[in-house]
Amino acid sequence: MNFFRGVMGGQAPGPQPSGAETIQRLCDRVASSTLLDDRRDAVRALKSLSKKYRVEVGSQAMDHLINILQTDRSDSEILGYALDTLYNIICNDEEEEQDENAQKQADDLGAQFTDRFIQDPEHVTLLLALLEEFDFHVRWPGVKLLTALLKNQGVQVQGIILVSPMGVSRLMDLLADSREVIRNDGLLLLQQLTKSNAAIQKIVAFENAFERLLDIITEEGSSDGGIVVEDCLLLLLNLLKNNSSNQNFFKEGSYIQRMKPWFEVGDDNSGWSAQKVTNLHLMLQLVRVMVSPVNSPGATASCQKAMYQCGLLQQLCTILMATGVPADILTETINTVAEVIRGSQVNQDYFSSVNAPSNPPRPAIVVLLMSMVNERQPFVLRCAVLYCFQCFLYKNKKGQGEIVATLLPSTIDANSISAGQLLCGGLFSADSLSNWCAAVALAHALQDNLTQKEQLLRVQLATSLGKPPVSLLQQCTNILSQGDKIVRRGSNVQTRVGLLILLCTWTSNCPIAVTHFLHNQENVPFLTAQISENLGEDERLVQGLCALLLGICIYYNDNSLENYTKEKLKQLIEKRIGKENFVEKLGFITKHELYSRAAQKPQPIFPSPEQMLFDHEFTKLVKELEGMITKAVHKSSEEEKKEEEVKKTLEQHDNIVTQYKELIREQDAQIQELKEQVSSASSQNEQMQVTITQQLSQIQQHKDQYNILKLKLGKENQSQGDGSQVNGLQTEELTQLRKEVEELRKEYTLLQTQLSGKDELINTLKAEGSVGGSDNTELLKELEALRSQVQSQIAEIDCMKTERQELLRRAEAGASNPVPDGDGWSDTAKIAELESRLAAQTTETERLKEEAKMSSESRVEMEQQHASATSTAAILQTENAKLQTDLQESKKEQDDLLMLLADQDHKILTLKKRLKDLGETVDDEDDLDARDQTDDDDEEEYYEDED
Repeated sequence: MNFFRGVMGGQAPGPQPSGAETIQRLCDRVASSTLLDDRRDAVRALKSLSKKYRVEVGSQAMDHLINILQTDRSDSEILGYALDTLYNIICNDEEEEQDENAQKQADDLGAQFTDRFIQDPEHVTLLLALLEEFDFHVRWPGVKLLTALLKNQGVQVQGIILVSPMGVSRLMDLLADSREVIRNDGLLLLQQLTKSNAAIQKIVAFENAFERLLDIITEEGSSDGGIVVEDCLLLLLNLLKNNSSNQNFFKEGSYIQRMKPWFEVGDDNSGWSAQKVTNLHLMLQLVRVMVSPVNSPGATASCQKAMYQCGLLQQLCTILMATGVPADILTETINTVAEVIRGSQVNQDYFSSVNAPSNPPRPAIVVLLMSMVNERQPFVLRCAVLYCFQCFLYKNKKGQGEIVATLLPSTIDANSISAGQLLCGGLFSADSLSNWCAAVALAHALQDNLTQKEQLLRVQLATSLGKPPVSLLQQCTNILSQGDKIVRRGSNVQTRVGLLILLCTWTSNCPIAVTHFLHNQENVPFLTAQISENLGEDERLVQGLCALLLGICIYYNDNSLENYTKEKLKQLIEKRIGKENFVEKLGFITKHELYSRAAQKPQPIFPSPEQMLFDHEFTKLVKELEGMITKAVHKSSEEEKKEEEVKKTLEQHDNIVTQYKELIREQDAQIQELKEQVSSASSQNEQMQVTITQQLSQIQQHKDQYNILKLKLGKENQSQGDGSQVNGLQTEELTQLRKEVEELRKEYTLLQTQLSGKDELINTLKAEGSVGGSDNTELLKELEALRSQVQSQIAEIDCMKTERQELLRRAEAGASNPVPDGDGWSDTAKIAELESRLAAQTTETERLKEEAKMSSESRVEMEQQHASATSTAAILQTENAKLQTDLQESKKEQDDLLMLLADQDHKILTLKKRLKDLGETVDDEDDLDARDQTDDDDEEEYYEDED
């Protein structure tokens, strides 16, 4: 206990141990103690001594602390103490009171301890595993320790994390921690992790980093947020800068659209906090990263398009024209707008239509140029406006024409200030920086645009009252020749360099401008004098530019001026300057220290106004022209003549080749067109062949159907002869079909005739049926009469039988009682008479019965005939109806076939016409018939000859 009392603040009697001894004892306790509480107390004591005795604790305790991290994972408190101790050992605290040497020693010490810690990559892997602990006392010091390791040895630690399974994913989970302290330190950790490592940047981006960071920025209040927003923006810059894959992922994820609300500003923009200015500055830099000129042109163009479509460019232009915006934000906004519109025709057109909220409204370009030529404006702001103007004119021939048009006499408006007037005013002002900026801006209006170079030669300037106007080209050379005679604010060298840049750009690749320049007799002597003089160090650049201008006058000379042909100018250089001296002076341009700086990036960035001498586009022109001018100057007159002859020959050959090329192009175009026509005709022909095949199959089907119909009707199909084939279609088949139609017509007529006969037969049978009915009635009447007659005779016979019975009874009675003979005879006679009459009646009755029987049989026979006639009539009616139905169907099919034949004839005619148009030989049917007739005649003659 005395030991801990001495460490923790109590005073033990006797001599006190040194710090190294105390740390050694604590390390022994950490290594040897079996109780967790003892080890925890020892580690806590080491933590308290780690800042004061950083070297001792680091050298003696680091291994023990790492062992604690490995073995005591179950106790979060001792883990937290160990991580804090390691952080104090490795972290380099930047204290203001430390001098540079002490800070350098501390940095070296932190790097040494970091190297010792990461000697075993498993230590970093162990630390990553500890970050998964949710306990605040473990996770937070773990984040701080890993951040310190990345600060000291970033590349090595990045490599270990990159190969560690799920290493980056574990660190990305820190952004989702609900404790803001851990989340915010996690942002700092990811900033260090993603520095200059494209592989880790891609992994972090694909771990949904953009979504999480933009959500945090929105939650924290966007530009009005605090330091957390700044950290998120710095991390986004790390992920996107010089990483085309992440930039494409950012664009494809529609995250550019989520940047628009960042730049919404109100009417009152005064009183911005320093943090808001910082945040907005980083947001503008983020936009610039997406459209930077160093990116690939395709990626930049797609981002520019997205920014215009989502309204981000419009929002930036609103900030540009707003009042009360801080100067550094306004400057960065101008630079951002410049790169958003650079090389994008749509964005450039929109920018040219933006007006400032003034009365009357002025174009934004005019307002910006007013700031550029105003010497009271900040230098960085003027540079930004120049860069914006250059980007507006970059690959924008339409914009170049609009700027040059404001200088032409026909378009000048005296009541308004134009861009051309401002450029001319800056070009001839007393401020050297305004001269240079205006000259370079006007040079960009002529860049790679021969038309505008020639148009600018028309510009006339009024110098003073009573004097005739002079051309803009002449005025520039006048100011250039006056040199130090004009008192200016700033550097005269800067003014002359700007004018020479303008003249070199103007005359390059423009023989007409060279002729106008040489037409002034004072220009060439001035240039030769400037080049030949031995001037100071500051004037060397002017000499080099004069040599470049004179070389342009040689190279692009069309020899239209007799006194200043190519040969005479070269002779002049050789006599007054010397070729070697001329080439040496020409080389002063590229050897200048500011040349290489300007050649790196399009944006003009200079530490001071005096160093603003070169333009990026002009450096590319110098690089292109220097070698050509050197060769042109060293060529002798004979070589020049030979070269001229060769050039003329080459031109002739080129003209011939060009003519042949044009002819070949035309022929190629014609061949291609003919190929397309042949291909189209072939495809059409194939389609037609398919169509014809289909039509043939359909015709065959119809023929089969009609054959079946003819078989049903008992007709035989006529044989088909072989005919000639016209374009894949048998003409004989068409003829056969026509014959079949004619046969169907005849069959139709025959059916109609048969139908009429059947109708007559039915009518006859009906008439006979009615006659038979009347005969039956008469027979019935006769039969009834006979029956009544038979009945009366039967009654009479019965009566006679009764009388006979009566007579017999009397006769019997008379036998028993005899009577006289007279009465007996009379009775016998009477009986005989009755018997004869009875026999006659019986015979008559039999005869009548026979007649009745015959009448009945006749009646039955008549009834049978009537029934047979009726059934025959019904059968005929059924057959008539069936024939009518068949006739209608035949007529319908006949009509369909006629329509099909008509359609087929039309298609055949169309196909023949198309084949004739394509140059194919097609025989008409008449020709074929005539040919067949001729063949038949020949055959007949042949057979006759044989006979």
